[in-house]
Amino acid sequence: MRRNSRPGMLGSGGFGFSPFTQDEYDEIHNATLEILWDHGIFVGHKEALELFGDAGATVNTKTGMVRIPGWLIEDMINAAPGTFVLHARDPENDFVIGGRRVGFTNFGESVLYRDPYSEKPRDPTKQDLADVVKITDYLDQVDFHHRAMVSSDAPPLASPLHNWEAIAANTDKHFYIGPVSSYHIKRMVEMGCVLAGSEEEFRKRPFFMVGTCPVSPLRLTDEFCDMIMEGSRQGLALMILSMAMSGGSSSIHLAGTLVGHNSEVLAGITLAQLANKGARCFYGSSSTAMDLRFGSASVGSPEAAMLSAGTAGMANYYNLPSYISGG
Repeated sequence: MRRNSRPGMLGSGGFGFSPFTQDEYDEIHNATLEILWDHGIFVGHKEALELFGDAGATVNTKTGMVRIPGWLIEDMINAAPGTFVLHARDPENDFVIGGRRVGFTNFGESVLYRDPYSEKPRDPTKQDLADVVKITDYLDQVDFHHRAMVSSDAPPLASPLHNWEAIAANTDKHFYIGPVSSYHIKRMVEMGCVLAGSEEEFRKRPFFMVGTCPVSPLRLTDEFCDMIMEGSRQGLALMILSMAMSGGSSSIHLAGTLVGHNSEVLAGITLAQLANKGARCFYGSSSTAMDLRFGSASVGSPEAAMLSAGTAGMANYYNLPSYISGG
């Protein structure tokens, strides 16, 4: 069947859903600024405390609490680019992120793997990760690879580097990896320079990103700060992703969870910009509600969908690219 176009017809440009009005987004933003100034956020890293203090925040070095003024948060949000390119080793797989562009990646960081032969769950290996990467590399629908699982057969402290190798050897798309420390980020960059042919070429087109999570409620731990500052200074794109759990590590009310989530992510983005102004940051979310029967995260629940829609809306409100997990 052929359907001719209608002159002058207005289109929506695609399906979309916004759970809040502009005024409601303003209220969430204002509540976030109130929390970050009146209550503050814990920062567990000495250099990060110094960066916040030098920028105009009020720092209590004894307790680690930092009260961040609203003007500083807003300045740092404006310093973060609203759109950027996730470079791939094959330029044809470069992915432009930002605005209302929508892309897809695999869900990440499984702790168990269902063996395709025995059909029994077991700890994943480096080879398992490599095999999954080959699948996501083949699929056109997957725009970049998110570390699917960990190399549990490698020593724990070396596992992030083995994960990096398993991914980099099996895809020429951009990929995300979760390091454990700034040490691992430095070693990953060194490997990236070798793979790119030189440091100069890698710096032009860094083909992987790093990220980590604040700890709810309202804690930027030593490890979080360490990785965010190093990744920012290395010029890598950063995934700053809160995993607040409504009814567990955050308010039982979804609106309260959204405000806490927003406070954690914006504080992390602020730190990234203080370490290297202009750092490319994702506004990330894997927040959901706690299943009160089991004390576990109810990924895939209606509450998770509502929080995902809310956090995606907040990212658009700030003109920041978002990474929103789904179930």
